[in-house]
Parts: sequence; C-alpha cells; structure tokens
Amino acid sequence: MILWRFPELGGLEYVLHHCLSMYSILLSLISGQGQIYILMVLFTEITTPFVNLRWYLDSAGQKNSKLYICNGVMLFLVWLVARVILFGIFYSHVIFHFDQVKQIFPLGFYSLLLVPAFLAIMNCYWFWKIFKGLLKTLSKARHSQ
Repeated sequence: MILWRFPELGGLEYVLHHCLSMYSILLSLISGQGQIYILMVLFTEITTPFVNLRWYLDSAGQKNSKLYICNGVMLFLVWLVARVILFGIFYSHVIFHFDQVKQIFPLGFYSLLLVPAFLAIMNCYWFWKIFKGLLKTLSKARHSQ
C-alpha cells in the first residue's frame, strides 16, 4: 500500500520509517532476541487510527468539523505519549539494562541502538508538524466562532 500510493500517503521518510520497522521486526523474529524493545516500538502504532481518520476527514473536506479538531487534539496527545515520551522510556530501559543489551549479537546490538534513534528523530519531526498544524487549526477554529 505504501509503495502503491507513493508519494500520496507519505514521502521517502514514510517509506524509510516502515522499512526500518520491518527490518527490526524481522531481525528480532529470526534471532529470538530483543522482543521487549520491538513491543515498545510497535506500541507507537496506537497513533495510526488518528492519522488515518485525519486523512479521511481531510479527503472528505471536513477540515472545519468538530471531529477533525477533536481528532487533531487526540492525535497530538497520543503522539506525545506513544511516540515521544515512550522513546525516552525505551532508551532509559536500554541504559539501565545495558549489560544485558550488550549480549545481543552484533547486528542486533547496533540495530537496537541506531534504528530506534532514527525512528525517534522522525517521530519528533512529525510531532513538530502535528503541533504546528494543531495550533493553526485551533486558531482558525477560534476565529471562526
């Protein structure tokens, strides 16, 4: 679906995000190591229904609806928790258990350190865009009343 609808659903960063995620999941499944970290990163997908609803409402011309505004607020809050704060918890867990993390095979170890870092950077970038969009939408909604 990502490649079929490219770039309508997202640009290269969107494709990179999903390729890195699939790589990490496959690496963990094949090796049998690091599943707790995969679970933590997969939890970030709880934001997907809000992203999808935003896209559907936008496509339907409903940018001024109350549902669009409520969904935007929820997307902001859920993204903050699941994609920004969770990565802080992720890396604090890695640091506190680094003696165990070092025992993962080399490719898994370096992937565990690098892939989530790339995902966290992308998530913060998207969070900034969500935040700016939310401010714009709320400002527009307040002026229209």
